[in-house]
Amino acid sequence: MAGSDLIIRGAMWKDSMTDLVVSKSRIVELRPHVESETYPGAQVVEAFGLTLLPSLIDAHVHLREPGFEYKEDIASGLEAAVYGGFSAVMAMANTNPVNDEGSVTEFMLSQAKRHWPKGPKLHPVGALTKGLEGRELSPMAELAQAGCVAFSNDGIPVTDTEIFRRALEYASDLGKLVIDHCEDPYLAMGAGVNEGVVSGYLGIKGQPTVGESLHVARDILISAAFDLPVHLAHISCAQSVELIAGAKERGIKVTAETCPHYLIYTEEEVRGFNTLAKVNPPLRTAHDREALRQALRQGVIDIIVTDHAPHADFEKETPFEEAPNGITGLDTSLSLIWSLVRQGVFDLETLVRAMSGRPAEIFGLGGCSFAPGDPADFILFDPEIVWEASPGNLRSKGKNSICLGESLLGKVKSHYIGGKKIF
Repeated sequence: MAGSDLIIRGAMWKDSMTDLVVSKSRIVELRPHVESETYPGAQVVEAFGLTLLPSLIDAHVHLREPGFEYKEDIASGLEAAVYGGFSAVMAMANTNPVNDEGSVTEFMLSQAKRHWPKGPKLHPVGALTKGLEGRELSPMAELAQAGCVAFSNDGIPVTDTEIFRRALEYASDLGKLVIDHCEDPYLAMGAGVNEGVVSGYLGIKGQPTVGESLHVARDILISAAFDLPVHLAHISCAQSVELIAGAKERGIKVTAETCPHYLIYTEEEVRGFNTLAKVNPPLRTAHDREALRQALRQGVIDIIVTDHAPHADFEKETPFEEAPNGITGLDTSLSLIWSLVRQGVFDLETLVRAMSGRPAEIFGLGGCSFAPGDPADFILFDPEIVWEASPGNLRSKGKNSICLGESLLGKVKSHYIGGKKIF
């Protein structure tokens, strides 16, 4: 085909065998596969048996650099991202120093460019308040100019509603979103286990679901009162889903995310004081899990993020109440969500929307929908590969995966960014 320099031939896309035509880093056409079709002069990649997917976008990761490179650094985090199918990640500000000034943002971007010049892209998320202390707004304009795509106080909720309102206003003026961690600071903040049967059995203080939904309600009310958009991080429970659904029905400018671990696992994983299942917000009940699945199918929950939170082994190999919260996800999230597609919990369209299309749209990142002119960012995924989530198979420095030791089905076979093969 004239004007093409790369052809992905015979891959499956939405139950049809297709040929993807790429030229000069852009999508030219996605067309039905014809066995007799030839492409003289183009590089042809035979992709029979593989599934074609747009590259994924993760709007919530922790890459730990600067300051905590023993847990993860930008080089290793982006390696986990690209092999996990992500062409772009949004990195939170809980570094040391905190990403609350332009020089930190610029350092993060320079590290990404140095280690992964062809991608995946790193999009820093600037601190909402100085030092993440919740008392004074960060220099948001400076951070935006340096390259921050959104603002968040990460895992420390902003309890001062006046400061939070002003943050939403300034972010909106800059054309950016605020990502809020919804957690009441007095209802077992950071407990790492749901308040319920399992916490009672273990004799551990838990976090009730209202500890999350109280702040979800607050954010919705502020958004409605001042007509300001807000994005709600890692939603974990049915009560929050109900509030978000009602807000969207009333046209309030709220978007929301959840994570693979809330869609697959429950509080039962914590039995035996399993620190690999300790996360904030905590894993909830089967009822909450089903509510989240339904919300994702309906679009009430907009996107899936990993909340990739790597820790060193010695930090998790401690008594449960001393262990840090956090689960890694860049290596495993696509395989985990693919398992739900195979089970019929979601269709492929939901996966693509939640892990690629909507994140790009919400945060203005640009993405690939295979329309002519889109960036040629895509993966070839083998849905039949069985692999073990073992420390040796995880590219992230953090091996604190909730599915460590499990056999997973499906793995990225190759990844193209800007039409260039990364692996």
